Order: sequence, then structure tokens, then C-alpha cells
Amino acid sequence: MISASGLWLAVPHAQAQPAPKVQRIGWLIPTEGTTPRDQHRLVTLHAALRELGWVDGKNIAVEVRYAGVNPQRQRELAAELKSLRVALIIANGTITIRAARDGAPGVSIVMLNAGDPVGAGFAASLARPGGDLTGTSAAGEEIVAKQLELLSQAAPKLKRVGVLMNSANPANGFFVAAMSTRASQLDLQLDRLVVTLPDELDAAIASAKGGAMVVLGDPMFGQNRLRIIELAARWQVPAMYGDPQWVLRDGGLMSYLSADDWHVRKVASYVDRILKGAKPADLPVEQPTEFRLVINLLTANALGLTIPQSLLLRADEVIR
Repeated sequence: MISASGLWLAVPHAQAQPAPKVQRIGWLIPTEGTTPRDQHRLVTLHAALRELGWVDGKNIAVEVRYAGVNPQRQRELAAELKSLRVALIIANGTITIRAARDGAPGVSIVMLNAGDPVGAGFAASLARPGGDLTGTSAAGEEIVAKQLELLSQAAPKLKRVGVLMNSANPANGFFVAAMSTRASQLDLQLDRLVVTLPDELDAAIASAKGGAMVVLGDPMFGQNRLRIIELAARWQVPAMYGDPQWVLRDGGLMSYLSADDWHVRKVASYVDRILKGAKPADLPVEQPTEFRLVINLLTANALGLTIPQSLLLRADEVIR
């Protein structure tokens, strides 16, 4: 039988158990504020982390910073996250990853969909990154070559394709080199549509009239997506995009890219391993295994395109 005094002593002992430590991580996002895509990524990340035992507000906290597209501002916010003693920083896109690395030296960086991590100097190799950065990469030459191939199938008479790119994005060279190889095989002329500022988009896209266009992933283009889609329609330029929302929500012609959810789930696994003591240097950079093709037939009709049935059957989603 336990005495009343024994019970009195037992209660404080139970209450004295230490609360679980809350691990703080950062996420540097290259938009001015939250977007539907950002919201979906955050929800997906928290869900994936919960499956791994990390519960928001209980043993993990995610500090989100919407950094916009200015690299200096991105570096400043990365430094702010470092001052909060985050265990790691998630960063998406080549420019933002570089800003996170430069603004928060010594902090582990988990890359989300890096364009060319080896070419950009983020990793010594995909198998052995060897530094403070690891994460997921785009499928590189395979995916941009596939974008070009699918666009040529949608417009079989195509002879010329422009590649819309931001001059500040260091992944451009890698992607254009890969597309050039595939363009030669398809007997297509590849033109660089290089812009530095949003004001240059009109002239760049107008120069693609009579051909087609592939829009490379870039935060500046994300902020100006409606303008890009409107200009493509005005100049009657069939265009291939990466983000499926440009097609599903905004009226673009077609998109092909690795599945966003795949990248976010993989990022969660990197977060889990790093918080448990793994070093980014020892965690291989992973390339995607899930891809998504979306086609907007309404936009195709407006452009006077008849999408082959064989291509429609390959699509994951068709807007009719």
C-alpha cells in the first residue's frame, strides 16, 4: 500500500520529466509572400515530417522566410535564420540555394530541386556532396530534353524554339547545353531568349513568334507568370513550362516537370536524417523518379494546335 506522502512525492517526479526539445529549421522561399504552391509545399512538408515523428510545435518548428527574388535580400534572411540557431535551412531554386549558402555559412542546407548542384558548385558529386549542402536535384539534361521533345510533338511543324532564361541564373548553361544536344537530334534551331528584368519579357517573347518557347524555372519568371502566359498567347507562341499550375490554374499550354510532392517528401527525409546527426556531406543528392505532364487543350485550340492523340494519352492531366 502506498502512503499519501508517497503519492505526494511521486507526482512531482512525474511532472519533472523534461519536455521534448524543439528543433528549429528554416525555409528560404523565393517569393514575396505565400503562394498556393508554397502553401501546398508547406502542408506536404509538415505531413511528411509527422510521418517521421516530427510534429510542428511539439518537437520541431519551421521558420519560413519569403525572400523574394533579390539575392541580397535572400542572403540577409539566410543570415537572420542562422542567428536564430536553426539546425538547417531548406532552400529551393539555384539562386536561393546559393544565397542561403553565402548568407549562412556553416549551416546545413537542404536543396529543393536544385538545377545543377555539381555545376553550380554546391556538391562535389551527386553521390558524395562533400560539404554543407545536399537535397534533391532536377533531372537535369533528361528533363529539359524531354520538355523540348514533348513540345515538338505538340507542334510537329516546329522548326525553331526559344529558351526563356534569366541571365542571373547560374543553371542556364547546364540546361541550354542539354537542350542543344536534343535540339540537334530533332533538327530544331534553339534560340536563347535572355532577360535580366521583367520589362524585357515582352521583346524576348515577341522574338519567339513563328516558333515555340521553353520557359526555364526561375523565381523572377514565377513572379511574372501571368505576364509570360499572356505574352505567349498574344504572340501565338506555344510554350512549355515546368510548374503544372501555370497550365492548370493560369492557362498555359503544357508543362512537364518532376512531381513537386516527390521533392518535398525527400526534403523531409533529409531533415529527419540531419536532425538525427547525419552530415550533408555524406547524404547523396537524389534525382526525381516521378514526373507529370499536363496539357491544356483550350489553350491549344486558341493557338490553332491539334495535339496528337498519342501525346494526350501520355498526359497525367488534360484540360478540355
